[in-house]
Amino acid sequence: MKYIVYAMAAMFFLASCSKDNDETGGGNGGGGETGGVTDVTPVTSDLTVNLTTDKACYKPGETVSFTADALPAGAKVRYRTLNKVISEQAVAGSSWTWTAPETDFTGYLADVYRTKEDGTEVILGTIAVDVSSDWTRFPRYGFVATFDASKTESKIQEEMAFLNRCHINGVQFQDWHNKHHWPLGGTREHLDAVYKDIANRDIYTQSVKDYIRIQHSFGMKAMFYNLCFGALDDAAGDGVKEEWYIFKGTGHTDKDAHTLPDSWKSNIYLLDPGNAEWQAYIAQRNDDVYANLDFDGYQIDQLGNRGDRYDYKGNKVNLPKTYVSFIEAMKGKHPDKRLVMNAVSSYGASQIAGTGKVDFLYNEVWGDEADFTDLYTILKANHQYGNQALKTVFAAYMNYEKGSGEFNMPGILLTDAVMFALGGSHLELGGDHMLCSEYFPNTRLQMSDALKTAVVRYYDFMTAYQNLLRDGGEEEKVTLVCTDASKNLNLNTWPPQKSAITSFARRVNGKQVVHLLNFLSANSLSWRDLNGTMPEPRLVTKMPLKLNVAGKVSKVWVATPDAHAGASQELAFEQKDGAITFTLPSLKYWSMIVME
Repeated sequence: MKYIVYAMAAMFFLASCSKDNDETGGGNGGGGETGGVTDVTPVTSDLTVNLTTDKACYKPGETVSFTADALPAGAKVRYRTLNKVISEQAVAGSSWTWTAPETDFTGYLADVYRTKEDGTEVILGTIAVDVSSDWTRFPRYGFVATFDASKTESKIQEEMAFLNRCHINGVQFQDWHNKHHWPLGGTREHLDAVYKDIANRDIYTQSVKDYIRIQHSFGMKAMFYNLCFGALDDAAGDGVKEEWYIFKGTGHTDKDAHTLPDSWKSNIYLLDPGNAEWQAYIAQRNDDVYANLDFDGYQIDQLGNRGDRYDYKGNKVNLPKTYVSFIEAMKGKHPDKRLVMNAVSSYGASQIAGTGKVDFLYNEVWGDEADFTDLYTILKANHQYGNQALKTVFAAYMNYEKGSGEFNMPGILLTDAVMFALGGSHLELGGDHMLCSEYFPNTRLQMSDALKTAVVRYYDFMTAYQNLLRDGGEEEKVTLVCTDASKNLNLNTWPPQKSAITSFARRVNGKQVVHLLNFLSANSLSWRDLNGTMPEPRLVTKMPLKLNVAGKVSKVWVATPDAHAGASQELAFEQKDGAITFTLPSLKYWSMIVME
């Protein structure tokens, strides 16, 4: 993370799930000679029911409490894992419960629906449920960054209710600490009620405590942020030794520093993360934190490639190598606490993952990794670095050069669609605002009500279908064509192209999963959408497709966060001569087709 100053305006929001009518209907493909399906139930949606759950994730067998704002007569709720219905019940009133299945690390979708006289199912509302005993298996990371007098208990409850609705299961506390080398506000024995952060903002200790407590009530985990090697200009008085720093030259006269505005507390001076005495010192300061604040772990930060740097004795410092011993020292001091470390522009990523001590991988991506293809490259590399066991979270700052106003919804949704389809997730949601820069308290851009609604749909989708999106599988190349030339659609396989629909496919647990990503209207192949100019994609409906397949197909279904609130639709299809044909109901940003 690099600090940059912006004018900060207060901006608070509530989750808004407005009515969403998207009557795209079911597929129209005919019955096939081998394995065709003819009895597909038509599906429409009238998204008038807003649903919430009491937690962001659940342990196997735990009771899930649902709340609905309005349920019409005859409404039913069914619980699906992927496309399989595992139970169903009639619902009335405003609340009910469901016992989560005993299978661990599984995503579910609860959809409330009614059946019309003609047999058409009308989806009224949906919500995902994550049944996972360990949040780091499928991390959905959010943040909080302001802890002043405005953060009353009721305000914090409101903010965390939104993150809960998005199933955020881990929260990073940014800019919460007193000093980088002395994070606690006060001492182990006597906490300060109010102290100043690096930008001289007021931090209320009670607000920090309330955030942690309320997050825990929602089943979320709380992670405190700090650099692995930061000290302020008064650090000597707090016991930090001159011999622990890193320097720009061999004569230990020019300390490496990250400069900050004069109005802030201090510049940040950098220490050697591999110095054993510094490790012991900061581990003890962390112990002071854990003794007073119920954090679940430490989000470790760095500043990327610093060039040639030297220790006090004039030896060149290999920073990625020092990260390894730093992580190991932090884990050794607090083995029951979680660790995550930022790989800025992938710097040190392999060394961080190779420790085996971090719980998922975290990549802060910048202009040197600005393309959608870079996200793919990072995910593929992280998959290898983490021995196929660690998930990836991107810290990716959207609309970075847009000065004010609202986030550009098409840019946000296209980037989330690509990240989620490729198997990653996106650090972007805060308690009171969406992230637009590396200075997390920055609130210069706001979320529209439409974006808030869409974000809820996307996080429902990522959670409900996590076992297809983030739970392994092997990448495949597929041949997919539109059989209606009059639609004038260009389909290509990954990587994406402008003016095209790009497919990305995996085989997951015997299922062939094909993601279609809509770049037909894209003005760039960068995820950053720097100035907020990405156009809304052209909606494609009733697209006849032909897909080469190996083996007999028993079922074809589709789901998208852009229609029916993510509820799946079974499609009619025909299988013949090594291929299946079917009609895709719609493609806005992203549709996921599954062949079983």
